[in-house]
Amino acid sequence: MIRPEATLIIDLPGADLTPEDARWLRAHPVGGVCLFARNITTPQRTARLTADIRDALGRDALIATDQEGGAVLRRLDVPPPPTPQALGDLDEDAAFHAGQIAARGLLELGINWNFAPSLDVNVDPLNPVIGERSFGADPHRVARLGVAWARGSEAAGVLSAVKHYPGHGDTRVDSHEDLPVVNKSRAQLEAAEWVPFRAAAHAGLGSVMTAHILYPQLDPAWPATLSPTLLNGVLRGEWGYDGVIVTDAMDMGAIARRWPQGRAAGLALTAGADAVLVCGHGDRTVTDAHVHALRTAQADGTVSDARLNEAVMRLDRAAQRFPGQPRPYAADRQEQDRAALRDWARATLRVQGEGPRLDAAAPVLLLAPAHTALGGPYGDFVTLEHLSRALSPHFPALVTADLLDPAGTAQVLNAHPQAPVLLASTGRWGVTDEARALAPTVAGRAWHLCLWNADDAAALPLPAVVTHGFREPNLRALAQTLAAH
Repeated sequence: MIRPEATLIIDLPGADLTPEDARWLRAHPVGGVCLFARNITTPQRTARLTADIRDALGRDALIATDQEGGAVLRRLDVPPPPTPQALGDLDEDAAFHAGQIAARGLLELGINWNFAPSLDVNVDPLNPVIGERSFGADPHRVARLGVAWARGSEAAGVLSAVKHYPGHGDTRVDSHEDLPVVNKSRAQLEAAEWVPFRAAAHAGLGSVMTAHILYPQLDPAWPATLSPTLLNGVLRGEWGYDGVIVTDAMDMGAIARRWPQGRAAGLALTAGADAVLVCGHGDRTVTDAHVHALRTAQADGTVSDARLNEAVMRLDRAAQRFPGQPRPYAADRQEQDRAALRDWARATLRVQGEGPRLDAAAPVLLLAPAHTALGGPYGDFVTLEHLSRALSPHFPALVTADLLDPAGTAQVLNAHPQAPVLLASTGRWGVTDEARALAPTVAGRAWHLCLWNADDAAALPLPAVVTHGFREPNLRALAQTLAAH
């Protein structure tokens, strides 16, 4: 009899597979493992981790991560793919190449499944969880670019997972915290959110990740992750999709608050999912609860053996197609990819309005938060120090102040009353209150630097430079652009 935990994708607490972790994997032959930033360290150490995982499981296995691009990256020491939003200003060739770049940095470590790209249509710019992770607001353009990105990934040897079916782009609730409700008709979804996912299904892409969202006009009882209507009915039945369906993480608030102790795992499989993602973030009791719940669901007939066999067959087929044999990411290939990323960063950087001229020989004031709030899928951000290092070679007299320290900021402004100002927004969740308060007082001598959320440009009455990200190619393009002004 097949063991139901073979449908689980779990996480690990650290950068090495401990003897305890290895014993757990041998006793629970899960379908795969998802790695986070805490697991990905040096290339040698992470490659050893993936090899140890496969050794413990005794077979080829799917090892996943989120290497979307922009602010959602887990491996940071290789060329960083741009935000999908930036690629939305380019073309399908660039999107295909970006998918390859993401894959090359993963396959070198033995990672063969990327939970990317996002095919969510950015219907609502105030959406708290999608934003720059989307290729844009035009569903047909999202479809073309997103499918090209995924094909690039798979051509380079890494299984893609288009997400978050059937669409997370029109919510004001983050499913990490609670259950969003999208009260749209089928006709509305077919005209927008479903366009990219239907294209992905017809393209035969390797996997689709579900969204923890309730669509009451299609299924008033079950969120998409647990909905037979949306998984077996639309995705499998109507669109003919035969790849892997993987859930978003079942420990997220949208599911865990309503179906605690893993009780939703069997429901997801019955609805049509093949892989149940569960992340305890170091707490093994979360994973153990899902193992117990799945075994109970099998024993009481909630999940049939036939359904389990079908799910495991799809996972095995994906692992055979994308075996995860590490492939070196050669230095010359990396440099070619970095050159492309820098070209794209320059091409997509946007200057809005006329700001002050910057004199490299004179003081320039950089005001930026020393830290910013994270959350959801985000793991790192650009610091004031990092931004200063990027700009200082072009502006040797750069003076910095922490925007979150009003007294220190006022002191710097008073000491340099005529100096031009670079007022930076570095977070995902909108401009800071400090920036809003300061903007009118520096109007006429300031640039607003939007280094994460492009929509922040409209939030302050200042000319803006929108970079579509804060990775090295973006900061290089920013410095060059400011130096030219």
